[in-house]
Parts: sequence; structure tokens; C-alpha cells
Amino acid sequence: MKIGCIGLGRMGSGMAANIRKAGHEVIVFNRTPAKAAPLAALGAKVATRIADACQVEAVITMLANDEAVREVVYGDGGVLASLPKGAVHISSSTISVALAEQLAADHDQAGQGFVAAPVFGRPDAAAAAKLFVVAAGRPETIGTVNPVFAAIGQRTFVVAERPEAANLVKLSGNFLIASVIETLGEAMLSRAHGDEKLPPQVKNTVTVCNANRLTRRTGAVCAAPIVCWPSKRKSFTASGVARGRSWPCPGPSSGCSG
Repeated sequence: MKIGCIGLGRMGSGMAANIRKAGHEVIVFNRTPAKAAPLAALGAKVATRIADACQVEAVITMLANDEAVREVVYGDGGVLASLPKGAVHISSSTISVALAEQLAADHDQAGQGFVAAPVFGRPDAAAAAKLFVVAAGRPETIGTVNPVFAAIGQRTFVVAERPEAANLVKLSGNFLIASVIETLGEAMLSRAHGDEKLPPQVKNTVTVCNANRLTRRTGAVCAAPIVCWPSKRKSFTASGVARGRSWPCPGPSSGCSG
């Protein structure tokens, strides 16, 4: 396949290198041209414009955030304006559900395919082609770009036909990982020093509720682990955070450890 790779940071550079090593024709673009040199040494073509990296069968973007993706996709000579009809945009960036919904709609209107395919794994996993890919999109579109996923990852999980579902899974996964790290840190501090000796800034950070106790006390059905932020008087679920939603913190009587 002829594939464009936009974004050559610590994750994107490893992904692009493995796509090239898998035998695909690769065109790369990065705002800092020097980062493309190692890919050029592997035989990738270096584009000087986003539009040039989009003259392909599929273009994969791995960028920092919503703002960066919007700039690359919707800017002058961006992905939306430059990608040929029938070609596919693979978005591997960790972006909001709302932006993924917008990208899917806009690419569809332009006659282009769109697959959301965020990944789990650190830069060393990206370099080793050991990422876990979470993909969502139309089955025929995912089938077209499966060779890309095979080149960058050790396993692909297709979660839905609506692309934004993959971003919801990714954001929820990141949220739960962060919650576990926070909770373990608080548990170790509490074990070492006792709750009464913990400083307020530790006691009032994000803490995980006992979802079962909350369900018994309130009659609510907890579809995801609940996290309370007592100092902000707010509660969140992983999917709620991904969609920008929160609720009043139920407090200690509901089982919140804060």
C-alpha cells in the first residue's frame, strides 16, 4: 500500500518505520523536518507539505491532541482537502469523542474513509511493532487498512462501526490506568504513614469509590468504576470523563474513600 504518515514524534516515528519495514511505500510529514531523516534512511519519501503526504491510499495521523489534529485535518492544504476520494484517514491520536464524531462525518461527506485507531503501548512498543490497536469504523474500511495495523501492532481489537467508539475505549482505558496508579500511590502512603498523617493535598486528590457499596446505598447501576474528587466536589466515570460529564460527589456516606 501507499501510506502517508503525519506526526513523527516518539510514537509516530516508530509506527512509520514499521510500516516501511513491512514493505509499504511511505510518505512522511512532520512540522520539524529533521525528525524525518531516520525514515528517509529507510526509504520513506519526505513530504514538505501535508497535501503531499495525502496523495496515498491511506494516511495515518499520530498527533499530540485535538488542537494538533484539527490544524492538520482542517487547515489550508490539510488532510480533508487533500486526501483523494476513496482514500482512508486513520486517526491514531488520543483525541476527544466529539472530534472523532466530527472527523467521521466530515470525511464521509468528502467521500473519504475514516477509521479511529488509537493505540495502547509506550514508544518502545511502537518501535517494536508491539502496540495494541483499538479500531472502529465501517468493516470494509477497516478491511482496507488492516495491513497497516498488522505492521504496527501485535493485535487489533475492532470495537464498533462508529469510529468514535474507539476513542471512548482509549480515553476510558487511560482514565482507569491513571486511577489505578493514583489509588496505589495513596494506599502505599496510607500504609506507610497512616491516614491521619497524610497531608490534605494527598487526601483530596482523585480516589476510587467502592462501586458496589455505592450501588447498594443509592440503587444506582454503576456501569464503570467511579472516581471521586472530593476537593472539587465532583464524581466521574471513565466514560463520563471521555464525554466531558461529571456529577456531584456523593461523599463518604456513599462509599467514597475521599
